[in-house]
Amino acid sequence: MTPFLDPELLPVAFAALMALSVLAYVVLDGFDLGVGLLLNATAEEAERDRMIASIGPFWDANETWLVLGVGLLLVAFPIAHGAILTALYLPVAVMLAGLILRGVAFEFRAKAASVMGKRRWDHTFFAGSLLASLAQGWMLGRYVLGFAEGWAAQGFAALSAVGLAAGYAFIGACWLIWRTEGALQRQSVAWARATLWLLGAGILAVSVATPIASPRILARWFEMPNLVLLAPLPATTFVLLLGLHHLLKHLPLQNDALETLPFWGATGLFVLSFTGLAWSFFPYIVPEQLTLWQAAAAPESLTIILAGALFVLPVIALYTLLAWKIFGGKAADLRYD
Repeated sequence: MTPFLDPELLPVAFAALMALSVLAYVVLDGFDLGVGLLLNATAEEAERDRMIASIGPFWDANETWLVLGVGLLLVAFPIAHGAILTALYLPVAVMLAGLILRGVAFEFRAKAASVMGKRRWDHTFFAGSLLASLAQGWMLGRYVLGFAEGWAAQGFAALSAVGLAAGYAFIGACWLIWRTEGALQRQSVAWARATLWLLGAGILAVSVATPIASPRILARWFEMPNLVLLAPLPATTFVLLLGLHHLLKHLPLQNDALETLPFWGATGLFVLSFTGLAWSFFPYIVPEQLTLWQAAAAPESLTIILAGALFVLPVIALYTLLAWKIFGGKAADLRYD
């Protein structure tokens, strides 16, 4: 098949689609992973039921974005897929185990015949959420440092794991502020306040480690004129952190519009952080080892795959938006069974 894009642009187009899929996954599955992380933080069964109900219509579809992102990596950049999965096979296995636990727990919780049975599945759902979150954070830390070995690199990966889990807990709490009311909403505000600056510390750690790990990345950020042109990115991130801190001090309020702001602010933090990472690593897909063009499949193959991706991506986006439209409102009005 004759490429309908310049062969030099095809790998960039696939990188953009893959980046969009990963970002959508981090935000969308991030909030339901966060709800899972917070599930054991309340002793009230009714509140746990409300928390589960708030993510019921969304959580399964959210994971579709992960499948799409990994699928694009496999078919468009097979060499990079092999290199990345070889370096990260253990945390990938842990993540998959966590996601399986979550799926099983969610379904069996709905069928539990007793309070104790439901509680056991709550613990399982929390454990699956924790495993998946920590594994993803560990993979992020390893990727940022270019899969470097040694105790320092492992320590940073552990710090990154905790930071991403805190980020998921924060966006999960913000989701609950939006989707719940009463005592659970007030508790969610407290959870968001407690995790906001942990997320900020994680963003700072990755932002510092990334240029230290690579002289090329250091130059991209701190040489002129990039230093001036890119300054709004960290500045906006800091202002957004301060704004969220101030907003959470005054929540909850009897204003539905304001209740949505923490979630969109959390989304903004993820988008800004992801943008910084994308700028740092481009054009490498395997840090400092393989560029997009070195790892890409043949242009003819990419052209066929792109045609399919341009069909699948809008379909996933549309049914995601449809679910949000149909199941909008407070969790009291939602059903997960």
